[in-house]
Order: sequence, then C-alpha cells, then structure tokens
Amino acid sequence: MNAAQLKAAVAAQLPELVAIRRHLHAHPELSGNEHQTAALVAGELRSLGWRVQEGVGRTGVLAELGPERAPIVALRVDLDALPVEERSGVPYASVHQGLMHACGHDIHTTVGLGVARILAPLADQLTARVRLLFQPAEETAQGAAWMRADGAMEGVEALFGVHVFPSLEAGSIGVRSGSLTAAAGELEVEVLGEGGHGARPHQSTDAIWIAARVVSGLQEAISRRLDALHPVVVSFGRIEGGKAFNVIADHVRLLGTVRCLDLELHAQLPGWIEDTVKAICTGYGGEARVRYRCISPPVHNDPELTQLVADAATELLGRQQVLWLEQPSLGAEDFAELQQGTRATMFRLGVAGPEGCTPLHSSTFRPDEACLAVGVEVLSASLLRWMEACR
Repeated sequence: MNAAQLKAAVAAQLPELVAIRRHLHAHPELSGNEHQTAALVAGELRSLGWRVQEGVGRTGVLAELGPERAPIVALRVDLDALPVEERSGVPYASVHQGLMHACGHDIHTTVGLGVARILAPLADQLTARVRLLFQPAEETAQGAAWMRADGAMEGVEALFGVHVFPSLEAGSIGVRSGSLTAAAGELEVEVLGEGGHGARPHQSTDAIWIAARVVSGLQEAISRRLDALHPVVVSFGRIEGGKAFNVIADHVRLLGTVRCLDLELHAQLPGWIEDTVKAICTGYGGEARVRYRCISPPVHNDPELTQLVADAATELLGRQQVLWLEQPSLGAEDFAELQQGTRATMFRLGVAGPEGCTPLHSSTFRPDEACLAVGVEVLSASLLRWMEACR
C-alpha cells in the first residue's frame, strides 16, 4: 500500500472514526473501570476479523492479526479518562458529571481502531503478526504493568505508541530519539506536630506551619543542593490537615509527584527527599514520615524506530510537518513500563486547531479532530514499513 492508497483508505474511514471518537468522548471511564470502552473496542475489532482477547490487564484488550508464526510488532494506545468536569462546550461533551477525556485517550483509542480498520483487509499479505494493546489505567500508571503481567509484551520485537500534543498544530507530528518523558514518583509526607489552642501557638507545634516550610523548603533545597543541569520537579497537588479553625493542627498530609530525567539521580531522590524533609521538620520542632513510590521509568525512544516513524510521516505529511523535538517532557507515561527489554518509540500527535489548544488535563481541552487521520496514517505506515524492513 503506497502513500496515496493509504491516505485514500483513511479518508474513507474518517467519518465513522470521528463518530466513534465522539461517542468515546461523551462516555469517559476512569482508570480500571473502562468496561464499556473495552467492550466497544473488542466488538469493533472482532467485526474486522482480528483475534481478540478481553480482560488482559484487567480491563484491557489485546488483538492480533497476521501469521501466528512470525515476528510480532505492537501498537499501544490507552483507554482511560480523568476525574475532570468538562467545560469544553462541544456538543458531544461528557455525559458523566466529573469525568472527561482531558488527556486525549479517546483520540488514541480511535486512532488504534483506525489502524485496525486499515490493516484488516491486508491480513493475508502481512509478513508479521501485528498486536494491538488497548491499555487501561494509564492515568494511574498501573495499566501497563497489569498488561505486562498478563503477557501482553511476550515476543514483541518492536513497540509503537502515540500521544496527543497541544503544542503542535493538527496535521503535524513531533519525534525525538532518546529521552521523551521523565521518570516519576509519588511522594507522601506526613508532618507530625502537637495540637493546641489557636490563641497560644507557642504552646504547641503547628503542623500546618511546618508543612508550609516543607513545601517551600524542598523547592529551595532543589535549587541549591542539586545540579541545575539535571532538572527535578516536585509538585504537591494535595494537602490535608487540621480539625477546626481555632485549633492548632497536629497532623498534615502532603501528596505530590517527583519528576526528573536522569535515572541515576531519580534513584537517589527518595533518600535525599526524606533526609531534607525530616531535617526541616526537626528544625521546627516536629517530625515527619516520608513515603515514596515509583510511578514510571522514563520513555526512551529507539533511534532506528524513531527514524522509521519520521520517514513514514515525511512521505505522508511533508517534511515541514515532521518536527524533531529539542527537549523531552517532564511528564510521565507508563508506556515506559511496556518498553522494558523491547525496542520502542512514541511520537507526539499535533492537535492544536487554528485557535490553539488548551493544555492536557484542562477542563476546556478541545483537540482538533483533523489529528485522527494523521495518527492513523502515520502509525499504519510505520507498522507496514517495519514489516518491510524485517523481510
């Protein structure tokens, strides 16, 4: 299938793909609860002749096409939505209060189904076994590990992935060899003080005041105790503490994330953060308990597979629409869990319309649906190129 034939095939499928995407967008499901989404995906794949397994990675779907005794090339897309109240104003907005596809996973799922539609008529011509992974629970960084534990990556020789990117215009993609996303961890800090009357703070140990010092003190310590050439981002997204407006709090709980690009530094951070936090708390008369959980390793793009995607996209879109990204992202992506021991690459899919696009996880996130055709074309072509190179 040449570029012109591929573009024509995708154009013929586009109206139905847009309808699927809008249905998915209107019916988002949280991580680990993607039951209806998975059922839709599995039904669509079976109707196309793919060999389908449900319940892979709990609520994930795995599908295969092509000869069973052949090299395996895989594509991973994700299914889950976020606990965000939608304010995009689109007519197909979420019908579930407090839930929204604010990270574009409805786009990813639809692109995966689009690839399935393009490859299905070529089943007898495929020289490799194509495996599609429709993964749950990316937002909680659990689904990739669930799917891996269920054998979803067994035998896979190359893995492709995609993620929407509001900074790029629809019709373009971004590629990068090497580091694409950061290693990330979840940080929990409990600050322990001694309660007392709000009128006499000197007779107590104010856990809220100490917690404020922890939040600011960690940022100051990062800027002065760690190498600025290896960026570290600590962001607290939740704080809990206190029982009454006139009582000094004796306990505060902080929840946040830690992100960095350097693997060696990331391994050292849990101990460094614990020492720093405990020193701050002790200095103000309190105590601390610190817990750290690794969320995801960094995504590292294989240079050859990345070049393959870039070449396929250049033929389809033109050289100016294929952008080599200078900087990695400090965001996390559990695609990294699936790529352990396997050559892999993920590219950025431009989704900004003429008026731009708000950031990921925004309640007004509104990607341009022109990105659907681009995603299907580039991934289909990349899979077919990989097969051709393996002959």
